[in-house]
Amino acid sequence: MSGSIPFYQKQHRHYDRCYRSKEVESAVSQYQSSSSSYATRSRASASLSASRGLSASYSGLEESRLSPIPKRAKPTYLAMDKENQIIGYVMPIFRGSQEYASGLSDTEEARMKESAGYMARRNLFTSGLEMERTEQTSRKVSTRQSAEHISLSKRIYENEEYHKCMNEDSLMHAPEFVIKPRSHTVWEKQCVRLHCTVSGWPDPRVVWYKNNVTIDPMARPGKYKLQSSYNMHSLEIDRCDFDDTAQYRVSAMNSRGELSTFASVVVKRFKGEVEEALPMPRHGIVSEYGITFETHIVDGFGVSFGREGETMSLGAMVIISPNLARYQPMVQWYRDDVLLQPSKWCQMLWSGDKATLTLTHLNKEDEGLYTLRITTKTKYETYSAYVFVRDADAEVEGAPGAPLDVTCQDANKDYVIVTWKQPAVDGGNSILGYFVDRCEVGTTHWSQCNDTPIKFARFPVTGLVEGRSYTFRVRAVNKSGMSRPSRTSEVVAAMDPADRMRMRGTSAPWTGQIIVTEEEPAEGVVPGRPKELEVTEATKNYVVLSWKPPGERGHEGIMYYVEKCVSGTDSWQRVNTEIPVKSPRYALFDLAEGKAYRFRVRCCNSAGVGEPSEATEATTVGDKLDIPSAPGRVVPTRNTDTSVVVSWEASRNAKELVGYYIEASIVGSNTFEPCNNKPVKATRFVCHGLVTGESYVFRVKALNAAGLSECSQESEAIKVKAAIASPTPPYGISVLECVRDSMVLAWKQPTFIGGADITGYFVDYREVINGVPGKWHEANVKAVSDRAYRVSDLKENRKYQFQVRAANMAGVGIPSLPSETFICEEWTIAVPGPPHDLQVTEVRANTLVLVFKPPVYQGRDPVNGFYVDIKEADAEEEAWRGVNEKAISTNYMKIKILKEGETYVFRVRAQNKAGVGKASEPTEPVLAETKPGTTEIVVDIDDDGVISMNFACSNLTSDSKFVWSKNYKEITDETRITVTTSGEKSKAIFNMPAEDDIGIYSCAVTHTNGESSSYTLSAEELKKLLEISHDHKFPIIPLKTELAVELQEKGRVRFWLQAEKISANGKIEYVFNDNTLSQGEKYKMNFNKDTGVIEMIMESLLQGDEGTFTFQLQDGKATNQSSLVLIGEVFKGLQKESEFMCEEWHRKQGPHFVEYLSYEVTPECCVFLKCKVGNIKKETVALWYKDGREVKGDGNLTFTEGVLNLEIAQISKKDAGVYEIVMKDDRGKDTSTLNLTDQGFRDLMNEMFSHIANSSTALKIQSTEEGIRLYSFVSYYNEALQVTWHHKDSAIAFTDRIKSGVVGEQLWLQIIEPTEKDKGKYAIEFHDGKGGLKRTVELAGQAFDDAYAEFQRLKAAAIAERNRARVAGGLPDVVTIQELKALNLTCNISGDPVPEVVWLKNEREMVSDDHYIMKFESGKYASFTITTVNTTDSGKYSILVKNKYGTESADFTISVFSPDSKK
Repeated sequence: MSGSIPFYQKQHRHYDRCYRSKEVESAVSQYQSSSSSYATRSRASASLSASRGLSASYSGLEESRLSPIPKRAKPTYLAMDKENQIIGYVMPIFRGSQEYASGLSDTEEARMKESAGYMARRNLFTSGLEMERTEQTSRKVSTRQSAEHISLSKRIYENEEYHKCMNEDSLMHAPEFVIKPRSHTVWEKQCVRLHCTVSGWPDPRVVWYKNNVTIDPMARPGKYKLQSSYNMHSLEIDRCDFDDTAQYRVSAMNSRGELSTFASVVVKRFKGEVEEALPMPRHGIVSEYGITFETHIVDGFGVSFGREGETMSLGAMVIISPNLARYQPMVQWYRDDVLLQPSKWCQMLWSGDKATLTLTHLNKEDEGLYTLRITTKTKYETYSAYVFVRDADAEVEGAPGAPLDVTCQDANKDYVIVTWKQPAVDGGNSILGYFVDRCEVGTTHWSQCNDTPIKFARFPVTGLVEGRSYTFRVRAVNKSGMSRPSRTSEVVAAMDPADRMRMRGTSAPWTGQIIVTEEEPAEGVVPGRPKELEVTEATKNYVVLSWKPPGERGHEGIMYYVEKCVSGTDSWQRVNTEIPVKSPRYALFDLAEGKAYRFRVRCCNSAGVGEPSEATEATTVGDKLDIPSAPGRVVPTRNTDTSVVVSWEASRNAKELVGYYIEASIVGSNTFEPCNNKPVKATRFVCHGLVTGESYVFRVKALNAAGLSECSQESEAIKVKAAIASPTPPYGISVLECVRDSMVLAWKQPTFIGGADITGYFVDYREVINGVPGKWHEANVKAVSDRAYRVSDLKENRKYQFQVRAANMAGVGIPSLPSETFICEEWTIAVPGPPHDLQVTEVRANTLVLVFKPPVYQGRDPVNGFYVDIKEADAEEEAWRGVNEKAISTNYMKIKILKEGETYVFRVRAQNKAGVGKASEPTEPVLAETKPGTTEIVVDIDDDGVISMNFACSNLTSDSKFVWSKNYKEITDETRITVTTSGEKSKAIFNMPAEDDIGIYSCAVTHTNGESSSYTLSAEELKKLLEISHDHKFPIIPLKTELAVELQEKGRVRFWLQAEKISANGKIEYVFNDNTLSQGEKYKMNFNKDTGVIEMIMESLLQGDEGTFTFQLQDGKATNQSSLVLIGEVFKGLQKESEFMCEEWHRKQGPHFVEYLSYEVTPECCVFLKCKVGNIKKETVALWYKDGREVKGDGNLTFTEGVLNLEIAQISKKDAGVYEIVMKDDRGKDTSTLNLTDQGFRDLMNEMFSHIANSSTALKIQSTEEGIRLYSFVSYYNEALQVTWHHKDSAIAFTDRIKSGVVGEQLWLQIIEPTEKDKGKYAIEFHDGKGGLKRTVELAGQAFDDAYAEFQRLKAAAIAERNRARVAGGLPDVVTIQELKALNLTCNISGDPVPEVVWLKNEREMVSDDHYIMKFESGKYASFTITTVNTTDSGKYSILVKNKYGTESADFTISVFSPDSKK
């Protein structure tokens, strides 16, 4: 059989089904034996089909595995012996030969699989038809062919129906590891290979990681080799070394999800092969490589608070020593002891020295205890802190918080149970229920699974499509609205769990054998009864059934029918009549609450419906799970200054308890807020984020799937403050002095004092003999308060060790580590011992104060000074440097050389005459920074003059105290200073401030982070404070203005002053010449309490009012006064001005002049007399007078808008005079006079001359035929204007050669026949009675040359014009004469020299004869005579005269007529 049918084709679905029919099997075998001729003719096509069928076989297997329709059971790949013991893997040949068949890429391979499957099916189902057309067969053969044809047609139909049911979604599924990588332990320099087999559709993308860091083969070429072929993936590590020891992770990812698996590689070394670079093994914890790694987590993350939707990062610095360049520790993050894996919700980063976890989108599921675990080859280190996540703001006010921890359980082909946890916040109203939403992977559409809200926190979702993947979310609802949706669940696929297990494959130990098996076909059988039917869950909304498939079901898939009947009856009703159930789980809805039902299940397949299962017991529809009872007694306990530990008794008889919610409320607020938003299962929880100093009460609620319990009883109120604990051990024990039988020890205060003041210290000592320490002995029975103590009764030259314990209210702490071994021998050195008890206070960005105690051992001479040294905390010992060059005598020093942000340490050395002694122990590192909220001491002086220093601190704890010091010694004697404290403020009051109080005052607050400040009271500062204090004791009412006087309307006199600050209870006394004045007709007093203005008004000043006026002020104990002296000329002047203002007021009751008569000269040199009047009406008249005579109106008088004008257009001397204007009506009259005579008129003219001068243009040069002219234009010229011409800064004396004059508005200076002496600077000066105005021009150089040349040209032109020949006149234009008459014309001729005269007729020269007689006599007279005129004499005649200067002609026309023609 194997020779006729290729073995790989047996795996095809079509052939598997053919062999299940014996008739078809016989027909096919006979057909194959008689078809050799056809096989010969189709050899080429058969070989092609065989080669393609090889690829198609694998595709067919995958389709069989992923098909959603019933199918044969998958064959096992384990080889068994007779005792059913596993002896090896069974590798199907087609699977092993696939690598032979193709060397294509994944894309090409998928394409070839599809094409090969199609070709194989086509060739298989069409071969019978082709053979029937090409061969003639016998009747027997024809019968066999007919049977084959029928069988194959049926197979084609079934194949088509199968592919109609197939779709891409049913094929797609998340990655599954068929074979996982195994862990390996190898020797150094060997190679190791990790491999795995992955299934999934689409084909997953595989990534390898080392300690959660992606492996990049290109980063270290040749070290790593990655291979992927046909879903088999491998990682090969070449020549392994120590750094390759790690955890390796392989991650497979496609569109349906991601899956990871892990394997470890350990690299070992042969004994004795230790590299020289590594340290030799030593006792203690030593790694297998000879290196012990020390891990320290510093700068860790604290308790953190976030809100849903925000991003949060947790990080910590990690110090690993020794620091190997290529060594990478294993960095892991845990939440509530569950290892976190990288996902879209959390991202992890290791930068070599810092581990960071980023929560990209906070949800309440992210709340919990986060732990960072750093694992090295020798040990691990952890660091933990809690993260709290608050609800995001509700989209609808009053809506509940979102549910959390949505998970999917018991997933099957069409069914899944969704569970969740109820939120802690209900929005103030009870939650009515929950809605479950689902979304198919690959889409964004959410559909609601339940129509009505369900209160149970578990819900079975049915109606899923087999083979598809889903995610779920839940929303809570109350009467206010819907909550935000929860975080989506993990992706879950709707498929049979058995199929899922088969897809994952089975692992077995490798035996080195590959066994090929074949499956025998099985006949279809009717399935048997389902087994173990039970009701797994029953609520009032639904009932869930579960069962196991029957043992007898054949290889075909089965489905189920569920039946129910009411208890007590035998009437069974099928529940899922239309659609059989594919999963062995089913949820029944719409059952009558309170009724009892029984249930049973039947199996079915293509062979029929099986017998029903055993019926269940009667189940009553209703909630079986009760809401838990309220938790018991709640006990809060102090923890830190912002947290409280809450413990409670667990709920009794609680079933399926999910956890507890804790709520807190400030006493008196009656408002409870959740402390946790994720349930905790323990009965103890630390509530963080509380307000220090507030009192809280707590209550607890339990929850399970049925709901939340009632709240527990409220706890007792507890005030939030740090719990008191015993202090940690002191440290830094040193010797300050040593004599023969005693030693003085010093030590440093514990880093943690336990939340209460240290009450004292206990010192123990022990003797060390030959390096072996003895028993401890108490050095003091009574606690010592100082950090120094003399241990007595020691033995000289013996060795001792010491330890110190600190004590507080909580008890005595554990002892410190034993000190170094000290020898008890007397010190004889000359220099002093080390100072001790160094304290740093008042730390700021650039300064701090160092306080210390002097050395116990003085040396030979007393200590006379101290030196302070400083260095950066991380600097070497050689970096110590002195702060002060000159020794200080005080035991404190303010250091001012710090750099902000730098960390320093300090030490002190003492000196005496012998020299400088040993340095003290250094301080702890101090960061130079000004902490937020830092305050300083403020000096205040109250109203009673009491001087006080005030200091406030907002970071107080309940145990904090204000400690005041003078010169850094605590003030215990209140003789000079009294200290009072109230709340967050403390005040130090000076009792009797004096020079004894000069010094540095400081205030420190205990149980804080170094809150302190100081104030220096110097002699100058004390003097200033005393002056202010005196002013406060004997206060003076401050005045903005002293007493002043001013005149008001009607000449009233106002005395006034303004106080800067005076209360409404202030009193004022008005005094005149020691006599108190009172309110009356003469004196009007007023006090404006809002503005502090105090005034007294008198109607007028009389002769008896001369003297001193005083205002006396009193406001409580504050007083002041101000006086004003009015005597002599001051009084008379004020009195006169008052009388004038009174008269003015009366004058203004009628028409009056607001502005008296004045004049104005316009730029056009017009003069306006104007005045402004007020209080006028229509009847008011204005009369103008000049020199007592009324000026008649001539149109120049205007009277509009209270302004009167009189225009004088061209003023002259005749306009001088006294002008007067009178305003009058029935109310009275007013007069204004303007004197424009003498000086008044001159002033007016000078103002006009000033306008003229300002309007003048710049001097310009003009050449004339006579010489050179200088000129300037003005806008208006007045004959009274006086100007002076200057040449070279001297006034010009006018002569016949130099003249000046005025033509219109032009003022000119004429220089006739200029010479070289006339060169220079010329100026015209306008006189206006003031400074005048000059206009200048420079007549020299080129300007003079050009002007002189132009003068010569014009002069020559003028001479030529005067002497040229010309006809002066006498000739008519036309002469009309009668024929035969005589004509005589005469004209004058001028010119020098005497011109020549020529007569022309019709432009032809004429010659004198008897008919034409032409004469020129005396060189002046020319005559033209025609003795007898005839008609031929008619024409145009001209006389032409010329000499050397020019020529001129005159024309005339003679018209001759005869008497006859005229008639």
